[in-house]
Amino acid sequence: MVQTAGDTLRILLISGQEGLRDEVGRALERRTGDYRLYWVAQPGLALSRAEELVPDVILLDDDLMGVSAASVIRDLCTRVPGAVILALEDPDAVAKASEAVLAGARGFVTKPLDADDLATVLRQVLQQKRPLDTEPEQASPTEHGRVVVFCAPKGGTGRTTLTVNTAIGLRMIARQPVALVDADYAAPAIDVALNLPNQRSILNLLPRLSRLDEELVLGVLAKHASGIRVLLAPPPPDLPSPISLPQVQQILMLLRRMFAWVLVDLGLPLDETAFAFLDGADRIVVSVLPEMVALRNTRLMLDQLYGWGYPQSKVWLVVNRATMKGGISTRDIEHRLGIRISHRIADDQALAMHSINRGVPVLMSHRRGALGRSFRGFVRLLMDDLSPMSQRAGGERARSTGDQGKTSQELAGEEKLPTRVSAWVSARIG
Repeated sequence: MVQTAGDTLRILLISGQEGLRDEVGRALERRTGDYRLYWVAQPGLALSRAEELVPDVILLDDDLMGVSAASVIRDLCTRVPGAVILALEDPDAVAKASEAVLAGARGFVTKPLDADDLATVLRQVLQQKRPLDTEPEQASPTEHGRVVVFCAPKGGTGRTTLTVNTAIGLRMIARQPVALVDADYAAPAIDVALNLPNQRSILNLLPRLSRLDEELVLGVLAKHASGIRVLLAPPPPDLPSPISLPQVQQILMLLRRMFAWVLVDLGLPLDETAFAFLDGADRIVVSVLPEMVALRNTRLMLDQLYGWGYPQSKVWLVVNRATMKGGISTRDIEHRLGIRISHRIADDQALAMHSINRGVPVLMSHRRGALGRSFRGFVRLLMDDLSPMSQRAGGERARSTGDQGKTSQELAGEEKLPTRVSAWVSARIG
């Protein structure tokens, strides 16, 4: 674990204090070689992010907003046994420092940080390689919701249309609670795509984060006729400053506890706010058009995602307008991007444009057409991939028998729209 020339030291900071993140960054800039600093503000995200990054060093703040630092350290030691864990403690917190070391931390550094002290401790602990006498435990099945983030290297790829219809499809087919988050703060579009009047937005939650609860969140989420709930983005002029990473992670964690599915329509640029959403994602869906410029930009985005520590297995590539005339073939796309295509969406630009202009998603108006079937196919892929193992096994058995093995009632119930939704669609397109 000793850092050698050319190596990049991967350091994960777990702390709810943005000031401490800046303090660590300044200390590292002065006293270490090549490094990359990652930050998680919510302890609940620490384990999954650490497993993805496999960091060399984990810096753990002793103030974790009521969460026991010792319990987090014990979990980290089990799940990422190769990482060196250092506790960041107040000078007078001797008991906490001892507890952290007993839980598995290799040492501690006092706050406020001194660059010389941090460099010395890092050098000492990295020179001592801890034997890996245990295998990391398999993560137990979690009961919280699944987060799927949709992104694209530029506008016009059909990202929002894919996000909206996936949310509608999950609600229709999985029959589970779905939350949709508009995280395109430069050019929000979910309110138009769903014909939602200008209502409350994430701005209504930010001043109340210290007392955030489910009732408050439900009061801010917009209700859509399909049954999904939507956290809208404010008009760009109304957002005085970027939403911070701790704010995003706190809201996202509460949504995960409230909903079986949380879908995020992520805009550009990929800044700290965007990475806060990506850090909490179970899957990252990158939408691309089958054209050369789009492939070049997608390659750059994929490199950025991989460089930030997201594994390729977490990234799904979806080709929108895949059947368009003159488009680049599936084989060429996979060859140029070095990643398998997870799904292909049929080309029906006229219907997609009509859907956006009317505010009626395709799965609510033309779900049996080629475009609707493409969206439903993608929904089933997500359900099969992210549902608990028992549900997934059942789904595989059902698919093995094909639709012929289903009763007419099951087929009808799978995609039947509630009466109120049918009335809403008729009113919108009539």
